[in-house]
Amino acid sequence: MASDTFDIGGDLTVNRLGFGAMRITGEGIIGEPDDVENARDVLRRAVELGVDFVDTADSYGPGVSERLVGETLDAEREDLVVATKGGLLRNTDADWLPHGDPDYLRNAYLCSRDRLGVDTIDLYQYHRPDPDTPFEDSVHALAELKDAGLVRHVGLSNVSVDQLDRARDIVEVATVQNQYNIANRDAQDVLEACEDYGIGFIPWFPLAAGDLDGVAGIDDIAERHDATPHQIALAWLLQSSEVTLPIPGTASIDHLEQNVAAADIDLTDEELATLT
Repeated sequence: MASDTFDIGGDLTVNRLGFGAMRITGEGIIGEPDDVENARDVLRRAVELGVDFVDTADSYGPGVSERLVGETLDAEREDLVVATKGGLLRNTDADWLPHGDPDYLRNAYLCSRDRLGVDTIDLYQYHRPDPDTPFEDSVHALAELKDAGLVRHVGLSNVSVDQLDRARDIVEVATVQNQYNIANRDAQDVLEACEDYGIGFIPWFPLAAGDLDGVAGIDDIAERHDATPHQIALAWLLQSSEVTLPIPGTASIDHLEQNVAAADIDLTDEELATLT
């Protein structure tokens, strides 16, 4: 039976089912949401349900998600681990543009810290390697922030095993955040490396954006547990590896409550084998 908690970086204990705050922004992840108060209510409800790990990024909005998280959850900060990311630029076409220049990352960090309203960011992640910037240069910038006590832990996102190993030669890596779900396991080798190293693995798109039709057996298993296929996909992520930290995101309180309830689903060994 997998543990319900994970120690990020060895010292930040969180419930393994977190919340991804990308969806509390406007259409295309640009600008404010149509209903700002609803976004705040979703954040508050997540904490009420026991979520103590929230993941965001400066590119969500840009800046909108971080600001809403910082303003809304300030009172819960003592018991909350907030992770953010830097290294992606946005534009009015809603593109995602890698930008790993060290000076930019240092500046992005300062902006994130201000929006989140903290002196030290719990987990600061490099959002995506930039083909125009040497990978090691970008990682060194985050390592310097950690050495200066400005970030508690460093994470990576959208990396290969080789990049993870190269980064580990520079700084202690606490987490890796790659796309991974029951329908897309292209990052299986990265997950296995994280298991070997004791690194937290944060699967983004944990619900495969709702596209679970091709997962054999999931509908029958969901019916057996009086659950939805989405809940079974989250339960599978939690039970198939002890280092996974799923962060399903939503702008709906109903969906949030369903997601959190997935942590209570206990799949049998046979069901896990079927899904795996």
